[in-house]
Amino acid sequence: MKKLPARTMQFALPLALTFIMTFLVSGVATIRAIGLADDMPSRWMESWLGSWILAFPIMLFLMPVMRRLLSRIIEQK
Repeated sequence: MKKLPARTMQFALPLALTFIMTFLVSGVATIRAIGLADDMPSRWMESWLGSWILAFPIMLFLMPVMRRLLSRIIEQK
């Protein structure tokens, strides 16, 4: 299988991270808020979609900023 070009990593990594993290966190938050109600799955998906739409562009912006800040205190190879 042919791999994607290296330049796609700057979008693929935040896409995957925000997708998984917002999915899991919104699921836990929804269950804690309403319990295992009949409409929990649909309310979870609404919550997840809204949080992912917000998290992905924020992550795109913050990843390079955080790399620069952390490179000041973390030794490079």
